Amino acid sequence: MSFENQPVVAAPDDWRAYSGVLSRRIFAFVIDYLLVLLLCIPAAVVVFFLGVITLGLGWFLYPALFVIVALLYFGMTVGGRAQASPGMRAVGIAMMRLDGRRIDFLTAVVHMVLFWILNSVLTPLILLAGLFIERSRLVHDLLLGTVMVRTD
Repeated sequence: MSFENQPVVAAPDDWRAYSGVLSRRIFAFVIDYLLVLLLCIPAAVVVFFLGVITLGLGWFLYPALFVIVALLYFGMTVGGRAQASPGMRAVGIAMMRLDGRRIDFLTAVVHMVLFWILNSVLTPLILLAGLFIERSRLVHDLLLGTVMVRTD
């Protein structure tokens, strides 16, 4: 029996699954971006040696290093079996689709990119939408049909 298309946690209509999700998302954000910064250190060492091997061409990756590490980090963790990054797991939340299917790598990456774009274009005040939208969803959650739920 395959659990590939099974929901991560409670049904999307259970209100308890969304209680306190916004504050947990903030703490998960801080934890995850600290981890991404820590992962940039070994990635910078790898890029250094790649630059030596490619006679300096690899060093052009340095300006995009944070973005590359963050894309891989969120794509592999949120798009993985737990459907949550380590920061999300630490605060007890996970991402799921409203149709119950699992989040894949590409959806996790697009979710993060939309978050960055919407926050840079529409200012971080767009995050206040979570206070007024059902299930405490943010705008990028609405666009992708995803929702953050409690796992505890």
